[in-house]
Amino acid sequence: MERALSLNDRQARGKELDTDIPDGDSTTPERMRRLFGLVESGYRRAAQGTEIGPLAARFRAIGDISHQTARGDVSVSVHYLDSERHDDVGVVPFGITPRDLEEAKKETRTSRPDVNAIKVLRLRLRDGVLAAYRKIEPRLRDAVKERADVGHVAAEVTLDLRPNTPSL
Repeated sequence: MERALSLNDRQARGKELDTDIPDGDSTTPERMRRLFGLVESGYRRAAQGTEIGPLAARFRAIGDISHQTARGDVSVSVHYLDSERHDDVGVVPFGITPRDLEEAKKETRTSRPDVNAIKVLRLRLRDGVLAAYRKIEPRLRDAVKERADVGHVAAEVTLDLRPNTPSL
């Protein structure tokens, strides 16, 4: 039986902080691009960070056992550090099956499970970030209208992976 995993063993995170305050005459689209740029930078940090390698290594056995799957969540969080506004958070669940790893194996042309798992995890991360951003975009527009984004803003992207073994 797999030992209980701490939260840090199951996650890849990317956090980005923007301390440049937008000009007072900046337009709504410019300020929305700033927020999207922060989310995009957080995504890149999570996808290229050191935590994704151990996640892929942990995930290695799933490709070897045909009935095992994994599930997880991708979350995007925007923090308004100089405003009273609450954080805007979007969460999107995902699932991974051995078939996903087989498809990655065809694309990467390697049988190394960790390489294929990294490919699948990065794909789920990318798709999850875009879906989570679409979920919170209306709230981000409200924040821009309230001028909550005028100040320091941080964005955090998190991929959380959990094993999902079927019950016997």
